[in-house]
Amino acid sequence: MAINLEKGGSINLSKQDAGLRRIRVGLGWEVPTSVPPLDLDVSAFVCRLNAQNEPKLVSEQHFVFYNNKSTPNGAVAHSGDNRTGVGDGDDETLQVDLSRLEADVREISFVVTIHDAIARRQSFGLLRSAYIRLYNEETGAVVCEYDLDAELGSETALQIGSIIRNASGQFEFHAIGAGYNLDLGAFVQGYL
Repeated sequence: MAINLEKGGSINLSKQDAGLRRIRVGLGWEVPTSVPPLDLDVSAFVCRLNAQNEPKLVSEQHFVFYNNKSTPNGAVAHSGDNRTGVGDGDDETLQVDLSRLEADVREISFVVTIHDAIARRQSFGLLRSAYIRLYNEETGAVVCEYDLDAELGSETALQIGSIIRNASGQFEFHAIGAGYNLDLGAFVQGYL
C-alpha cells in the first residue's frame, strides 16, 4: 500500500520496500480548459555533499532534464518533455537505478519549473491535480505519493522532493514542497 506524504514528511524507501532497486518518479498535473497550456519541466540534480555539507552536482552531466536525459552511467534518466500535461497518468517521469548511483551520491533533488513562466504570466496556482509518485519500477507498485495541490500558488518553480542516501546507506524520500519565483537556470547555479 502506498504511503501518502505531506510537506515535510519522509519515508525510508529501503525499509518500506527492501527489494527496491529501481524507482520511477512520476509527475502529473491537469490544466483547466480555461487556461492556456503550461509547459512544466521536471529536472533531477544528482548531488554529493561539499565541505560545508551542502548538496552540489557531481558534475554538470549529473543535471538531468529535457536537454540532458541521463547521467553518464545511466543511473538517472529522463523520459522526455511533455509540453501540455494533456492525457491521463504521469506527464513526465524519471527513472532512478539506486544500484548504479556513484558511491558519493547523497541526494537526488527533484525540481519542477514552468517554461517561460514570467513571459507567459503563468504560475503553479493555475494547475489542478498535481502530484509526484514514486513507483517500484520492477513491480509497478506505488511506494509513496505526494499531492502538490496544497503547495501551489504564485510560484514558478517547486522543489518537490529529494531522494537521500542516509548515513547508514539506506535511501529515503523527503517531500519538500518549497516554492520559488525562479527559473531553471537559477536552480542550476545553486547546485554548482
